[in-house]
Formats: sequence, C-alpha cells, structure tokens
Amino acid sequence: MIDSILAGIPNPTRRLWLQQSLVLCGGVAFGAARATADTADGISRTAEAIHQEVAFAATSRQVYDALTLAARFQKVEAFSAAASSLNINSPAAEISREPGGAFTLFGGYIAGRQIELVENRRIVQAWRVGSWDAGIYSIAHFELAEQGGSTALLFDHAGFPPGKADHLAAGWHANYWEPLKKYLAQAG
Repeated sequence: MIDSILAGIPNPTRRLWLQQSLVLCGGVAFGAARATADTADGISRTAEAIHQEVAFAATSRQVYDALTLAARFQKVEAFSAAASSLNINSPAAEISREPGGAFTLFGGYIAGRQIELVENRRIVQAWRVGSWDAGIYSIAHFELAEQGGSTALLFDHAGFPPGKADHLAAGWHANYWEPLKKYLAQAG
C-alpha cells in the first residue's frame, strides 16, 4: 500500500492510517496531545494533524542530505522566513544522523530527537518548538520518493499542542519547503 502512494497513485487510506498512527504515537509516547477527551472512554477525537505534499527538483539524496546535514540545513535556514529573527550569535544548526541523536535548528528554537532515519527515504523526528511547555514533543514524519530527477516529499505532523495547526502548517512552508526549494536550486 505504501509503495502505491509513493509511486504517485492516490491512496487516502494510507494517509488516514498514518495520521491516526502519528496522533496515537504523539499522544501516547510523548504526552503531546493534551486535547480534552470528548467521551467517557477517554479518547480524544479532536486532535489536529498536518499532511503536506511537496515536490522538489532534486534527487531524494539531495533532499535527505539538506534535512540531515547541519551545514546544508544551515544554508536552508538562510532562505527561511525565520532567518530575519536569527542574529549572527544564534547557535548554528546541529543535526545528528543517528537514531536517538539530537537536533537543534533555527538558533535552538526548534529541537528534538531523530527517531528513525532511512537514508534518502525517511526521517521521523520527535520535534518541538522552544516555546512549548517542557516535555511536549510532536512527531514529524518525512517520506521521500524519487521520481526521475525530482523528489516527492510526503509530510505528516501530529501530536502538537491544540490550536497550533495553522501556525505550524504555514511555518513548514515558510521555513522548510520554500527555503529548501531555493537552496536546492542554488546548490543544483
């Protein structure tokens, strides 16, 4: 089933399954989903999730490396909307390429741990914004599929604090996808 969507065949069942799994993982493993339970059984049916699909004119290796090599991600950051709020003394991006390893981005404002790394194919992170309450982590899942000389990125984000979806969805575009496109075009 996963291969069919990665080959460009629409499959809403996989998307729904992935979103529900990420919400469950984010809420159970990291305590991030503080949504109020709507029913007597304690199950929240109001948790938010983000699903985005982006195409890049680059190989999956180039996209993966830009997201997992600190020196390259630092160049992506330079094109981001957040770049104007970073000063010259902000800490540089640090990214571990080992499962369990830490990462800090955007001057330390974004931080987390690598959960799963499959070279040129998948990145799964416990991801947080510095302004969130201590101990709150979400799950960010990047799935890469090369299609000729371009790469499709399927992105799912869940387990973040309620009410943050609109801000985060816009932030992924302004601070990750658009800057990544600019960086890859320049790195060509």
